[in-house]
Amino acid sequence: MKEIIQKELESLMKIILNWKEDYMSSAGGIKEFLVKEFEQEIETYVFPYVRRLYEMKYLTENEAKKFMELIYEQINDLYNMLVKEDK
Repeated sequence: MKEIIQKELESLMKIILNWKEDYMSSAGGIKEFLVKEFEQEIETYVFPYVRRLYEMKYLTENEAKKFMELIYEQINDLYNMLVKEDK
């Protein structure tokens, strides 16, 4: 993977972590809704970008898959922090 693409993925992950932190700090009301909203933001803004990087051969299938797994870990982590702790 080229260094510029690696930096781009690192920037994307920072954005995702900032979103997650924002959702955690505003966690009131229906927490499942916050997790769904976080997931929708990622699906709307991040997934298409990563898919395009893969289609343009900037990422290998394995690299794209690993990055997507990291993203899903963030969604699951937010769910565990907000929803599971209430149950």
